[in-house]
Amino acid sequence: MEPAFSFRRFGYALGAMFGVLVFGSIAFHATLHESWLQSFYRAVVSSSLTGLDTVPPSDSARIITIVLVLAGITIFAYIGSLLVEAIARGVIGGTLTERRRRKAIEALRGHYIICGFGRVGRRVAEEFRHEGAPFVVLDFSPEAKEAAEEEGVLFLEGNGTDDDDLREAGLERARGLIAASDDDADNLYIALSARAAKPDLFIVARASNEDAAKKLRLAGADRIVQPYQTAGRTMANLILRPQVTAFVDIVTTASGDDLRFEEIEVTAASGQGGKTIRHLDIRKETGALIVALRKRDGSFDTTPDPEAVLDVGDVLIAAGTEAELRLLEQIFASRQTVAQQ
Repeated sequence: MEPAFSFRRFGYALGAMFGVLVFGSIAFHATLHESWLQSFYRAVVSSSLTGLDTVPPSDSARIITIVLVLAGITIFAYIGSLLVEAIARGVIGGTLTERRRRKAIEALRGHYIICGFGRVGRRVAEEFRHEGAPFVVLDFSPEAKEAAEEEGVLFLEGNGTDDDDLREAGLERARGLIAASDDDADNLYIALSARAAKPDLFIVARASNEDAAKKLRLAGADRIVQPYQTAGRTMANLILRPQVTAFVDIVTTASGDDLRFEEIEVTAASGQGGKTIRHLDIRKETGALIVALRKRDGSFDTTPDPEAVLDVGDVLIAAGTEAELRLLEQIFASRQTVAQQ
């Protein structure tokens, strides 16, 4: 395996150059009895190969100059080889890329953190990209890093179980977190750490079985996904109700072209609280269809009546094309935002 590039050798080279300058200054001062500044000047121009204003007046000074010139040639040649090696290994370009990446992460607000970039985490990232949702990936495996670079996603090398790594991923500014590690124990620690650091964070976690799901709920996860259970249910429905399953898959996938589901909260800023679905005439104004209504107490009305009153804090579950859903979002957007537009 090729050894990693080390910046320590640059330090050694700079230390050697400093030593040469100190030696030259002392030697010129003792030999020519010039001022310390003049002696230092002679040492600098000799070792840096820029020449001298005057020829050294004595043989001892000439010998010192020769030693400094040779030392300067050796040191600069060594520094040059280190620079070539750094460029060849991509160290310099990689450092700049790393700096830009970290600045991009620091600029994130209301984003999502994906802890674990395996098969599940990559699928989550794909859905986020289609939705245009900002996110950062947190993982430590070389395979995850390589996959993130290929897909061009923001990647932070670290572990979601580490508080410092979560903080570096912008946990205090994040809107939600996905614990998508293949290890249930890791997801449990991730949920605990994230919940302790930010009590109002929305956390979705992966669990391999029901026992792990129970522990994750106790750890503070808001939603639990069991991939094996979900896959089994989907496969069974594809056999028993293939058309229904195909429809649900279309409306719940961000990349779906025809029809999608969306959830929209009724806020006080929208000014629509207290109005009925009939009064807003949502179907006529937007083309979208309200298929369910989640009340503030957590209950669902799966067949909302046109006379149903929309209270602040309710969440509309709507179906429609992307354009229709955007129109619906505008109806429930903040009045201040609408006025600015």
